[in-house]
Amino acid sequence: MTAARPLAALISGVVVLSLATVPSEATKVPQHSDITYQTWTSSADFLSGTPAGTTVTGDSLTFGTATGTTSYVDPFGDGSAKSYDRTSWTSPLVPTSYGLTELIASWNATTPPGTWVEVAMAGRTDLGATTKWYVLGRWSGGDDDTAAGDIHRTSVPSQGDTNGSVAVDTFVAATGRSLNSWQLKVTLYRLSGTTQSPVVSSVGAMASRLPSVKKIPVSPPGGAAGQVLDVPTYSQETHIGHYPQWDGGGEAWCSATSTAMVLDYYGAGPTAAETAWVDPTDADPQVDHAARSVFDYAYDGAGNWPFNTAYAGTRGLDAFVTRLRSLTEAEQFIKAGIPLIASLSFKKGDLPGAGYGTNGHLMVIVGFDAAGNVVVNDPASHLIASNDQVRFTYDRQAFENAWVPHSGGLVYVIHPAHKPLPARTGQANW
Repeated sequence: MTAARPLAALISGVVVLSLATVPSEATKVPQHSDITYQTWTSSADFLSGTPAGTTVTGDSLTFGTATGTTSYVDPFGDGSAKSYDRTSWTSPLVPTSYGLTELIASWNATTPPGTWVEVAMAGRTDLGATTKWYVLGRWSGGDDDTAAGDIHRTSVPSQGDTNGSVAVDTFVAATGRSLNSWQLKVTLYRLSGTTQSPVVSSVGAMASRLPSVKKIPVSPPGGAAGQVLDVPTYSQETHIGHYPQWDGGGEAWCSATSTAMVLDYYGAGPTAAETAWVDPTDADPQVDHAARSVFDYAYDGAGNWPFNTAYAGTRGLDAFVTRLRSLTEAEQFIKAGIPLIASLSFKKGDLPGAGYGTNGHLMVIVGFDAAGNVVVNDPASHLIASNDQVRFTYDRQAFENAWVPHSGGLVYVIHPAHKPLPARTGQANW
């Protein structure tokens, strides 16, 4: 299991002045899900933004000429300040027609030793105000050599103001507010005096405005009935007590375990040399490697959504976080050969056959049975420590109601470049 991140309606802690006399689109309750995804992933895409010292090499952003230096004290390091040269890139402003209330960024970047990236967002509110920059993540692919300038990857808490806040990895508009447009800024850092550079191959964000509903009707078939992808099965329960410095060990590693399953489906998991630090009695060291590689030191957990997809990005895959509106949409990915990692929460008994309840959990959608029910790799299946217990079929309507109303249909989409995403219809959410 992993700690839950509630939807905007459930997040509190930001004091907002009363605006009852100001009519606003933000105060209207939406009757349907508005979800859009925008990404920059090619030279043409990056050239459409505003560089400040970055350069475009191939289809990626890299260091050009530093525009300044930053003294950074890693809050989880030895307490000393290190100097980093920096450059940045700012995306074009992206308008929305609906007024977003949540936004989750994703990025794929390699960070050689002594380098890291920071991803931030800003926007214009429904009242016409420009927000500050909210930091959505400080990412480093490694934590092996902090003395040489590596940082501990981290989210940034306590950023709330009257326009919004950041709940771990998610920008959440303040109560009664929304954003009519948004943009991202990626800052590249390298230890001063060095020449290594981060390489950012993609950056994007999912923006959404979701209805406040507790139950949805079952979705219509999407054409994937009877199709099941051959995704390997790993149980998080077999890792209980492993490396408790990273989220307490396997009991909380649902996200990392799910990510490890999908990486191995594509043959993109870590090598034996990369997992040599794992106890040799561990039959699935790739799960421990994933937990370490996605761990968010401020959140103190392995369930930071974009950190999981960023880790997949370091394995040569394209990966991002978005939301789907239904299992009908999920079926399009299965037909394309792409499993999905889904975020759910449910009370014990609400998802028949699970045998447990959870405030937040991730599992892999691997297919659908002939009746359209959902076939999953559930890393906590039956809370039994056995890989043989991970594959399970859940009732379609019960699964959909544990997923869409609770996380907004959140998924990790991970795929190799040669396996294209399915065609989109309507509002583009991938």
